[in-house]
Amino acid sequence: MTASGSTPNQLLRMLDATNFELLRPHLIPVELVRETVLSEAGSALRHVFFPHHGTVSITVGLTEGQNIEVAMLGRDSIVGGGAALADGIAASDAIVLFSGTASAVEIPAFRNMAAGSGPFRSLVVRHEQALLARAQQSLLCNTLHSVEARLARWLLRARDLSDTETLALTQETLAQMMGVRRNAVSLVAHALQRAGIIRYSRGQIEITDLRALEATSCACHSTVKAHCTRLLKPRP
Repeated sequence: MTASGSTPNQLLRMLDATNFELLRPHLIPVELVRETVLSEAGSALRHVFFPHHGTVSITVGLTEGQNIEVAMLGRDSIVGGGAALADGIAASDAIVLFSGTASAVEIPAFRNMAAGSGPFRSLVVRHEQALLARAQQSLLCNTLHSVEARLARWLLRARDLSDTETLALTQETLAQMMGVRRNAVSLVAHALQRAGIIRYSRGQIEITDLRALEATSCACHSTVKAHCTRLLKPRP
């Protein structure tokens, strides 16, 4: 990794050469192994993560013991950036959903970089605004829209981050992420498969008609995607 343009993480690529070179010695390559817990709500953070490949699910726990996803993060994101600049305590759980790789930065180095670089600090703040927008849109979607539309939105976001039409995913995991019963996901998945939009086999979902999936999704996916693109647009 010799220049910001050589890293798959889109936020790191937005740094100019000077700021990237300041951060580069602190970038630790790590593997993101599926189901690994990167942080737990209420625990002290040790690292901030810049995903290259793979995805991380940000979830919040309910008193009933159920965890619901509020955001899915990948190569367009930072995991733990906001908490690192605050008190260093994670506000939610961060769990690897799809395996991949990332660059980790220890909390002291991350804070020093943010304190000494206005452009880097601005990038982190704008990312946290984008993350808040995703969480708010997810809450709205889960409250107002059908399971079918929500499932389509979730698959579109996963595809955006994975660059593949085939996702290693069980219905049980989908139900947990969406906060619905497994049989509800099963019924919707079967309906989408009958319509030729997805192909489902045990532990794997393949998107076979992307345009139809986009038409099935609510507007939440395109709305929040456009909003986050605007927030994270490179600035002079």
